[in-house]
Amino acid sequence: MTKEEIVSLIRNVPDFPKKGIMFKDITPLLANPEAFKAIIDDLAALCKDKGITKIVALESRGFIFGAPLAYVLGVGFVPIRKKGKLPYKKLSIEFDLEYGKDIIEIHQDALDKNDKVLLVDDLLATGGTMSAAIKLIEQLGAKIELCAFMCELEFLKGKEKLSAPSKSLIVF
Repeated sequence: MTKEEIVSLIRNVPDFPKKGIMFKDITPLLANPEAFKAIIDDLAALCKDKGITKIVALESRGFIFGAPLAYVLGVGFVPIRKKGKLPYKKLSIEFDLEYGKDIIEIHQDALDKNDKVLLVDDLLATGGTMSAAIKLIEQLGAKIELCAFMCELEFLKGKEKLSAPSKSLIVF
């Protein structure tokens, strides 16, 4: 499947979740098995020779890509979740959103200094959540080899907030 065919499956939804936002809806892409497989294969190719030991993904749409990617690469999967969703000892970080603050968490024993991480999310927008995730992973001593995204909204300059290397399959 070509990149153009994949992009054509991403639906623009105006004024969602609020007026003035052009939301990139990936659900038609996810419903297409050929496109979904191509995305997972392309994400796997980004980190082919990096010695990845763990895939870390952000709640919730990062899980859609992170879990099958961990399966394909034969490595562990680690979720980063919103506050109050993880049952064990955890590290938390508060970060700024466009209109307020949020908190994400990771289990304290999820990673260690020997882990080489691929950090995955569906979309890079402003970079706030991903920047916070990078800090959590670094607090656990793991090395981030790459941050990978299916899509990036380049005009929001989220990549500038990231302290780890990153690649996006599709850039808007």
